[in-house]
Amino acid sequence: MAADAAEEIRGTAHGTAPVPLSVLDLVTVGAGRTATDALRTSVDIVRLAESRGFHRYWVAEHHSMPGVASSSPAVILAHLAAHTGRIRLGSGGVMLPNHAPLVIAEQFGTLEAMAPGRIDLGLGRAPGTDGATAAALRRSDRLNEGADDFPQQLAELTRFLDDDFPDGHPYRRIHAVPGPVQATSPGGVQSPHRPPIWLLGSSGFSARLAGMLGLPFAFAHHFSAQNTVPALDLYRETFRPSEVLDAPYALIGVSALATDDEKEARRQVLAAALNMVRLRTGRPGLVPTPEEAEAYDFSPMEREFIDSWNANVIHGTPDEVRTGLDDLQKRTGADELMITANAHGGDVRLRSYELIADAYGLPTPA
Repeated sequence: MAADAAEEIRGTAHGTAPVPLSVLDLVTVGAGRTATDALRTSVDIVRLAESRGFHRYWVAEHHSMPGVASSSPAVILAHLAAHTGRIRLGSGGVMLPNHAPLVIAEQFGTLEAMAPGRIDLGLGRAPGTDGATAAALRRSDRLNEGADDFPQQLAELTRFLDDDFPDGHPYRRIHAVPGPVQATSPGGVQSPHRPPIWLLGSSGFSARLAGMLGLPFAFAHHFSAQNTVPALDLYRETFRPSEVLDAPYALIGVSALATDDEKEARRQVLAAALNMVRLRTGRPGLVPTPEEAEAYDFSPMEREFIDSWNANVIHGTPDEVRTGLDDLQKRTGADELMITANAHGGDVRLRSYELIADAYGLPTPA
């Protein structure tokens, strides 16, 4: 399984991209749109991503946010698997403390059975929501306990995925079904295969743990840019070769939006930033339109937040976005860039990925 997992993790850069390019989908819902509209857009984007040679497509778990329709990654991934045939699909991520490890093993074992060799299991330790919602999810108000127990939960989940609890363990006779898929090598040899585990993070905790376990690491640069380089350095410094990887492999999530016109990019990014202002101040809602954002009377504190937030959003014409992505990759040494396009309209997000693919000369569908 080790060689197969490493091959699945390490993608191939297409066109003139220096590293593989992938997609992070938050399934955003714009004002005047519905979750159904957002999910249809996700199908359009994943089809485009597959046809243009993007390496993987992840969705992220969020809760109690009207403008983000990705509360159930496993359900969405099953839907996307039915509309694709080659691209890797995964969670970026599933918030492990919100769920029993056995449930996640069953969900992703099912996905692996649906789309063998195409599923990634990205795991995070944050709740993906506010404290009250996290308590409702976990049926407990001891929220720190879940985060502190993350390494133990991860070990238990891994055992369920591999179906290899040792003799004498209380879970020895419990099996996550479907279990490891029997993958067949070119030589006709069958071996157990299950989704590779990734650790996600926005600080040093998961970076260190991923390094110590020899797992691939995904860092949330798109909302924790100041911590990106220190976290990646920590991951590389603590990395120990494992059965999964013999060298570190790190991707970073990047907020990037390309439009045909630079002014339009600024309008779209302002609307997405207003959505973040409202979320950070306890007023989550649908992603506003650019017109609403332009008419909004930002306070000095809100304007300061907007300027700081948008400084880490790569936006503009396709060439400007490519330059920004290339510079970020050189600065961080990331092995893969996972692009998330935040905008009010699904058509804008779809067009952005198309323009970025064109800027890098990614393959065009026949």
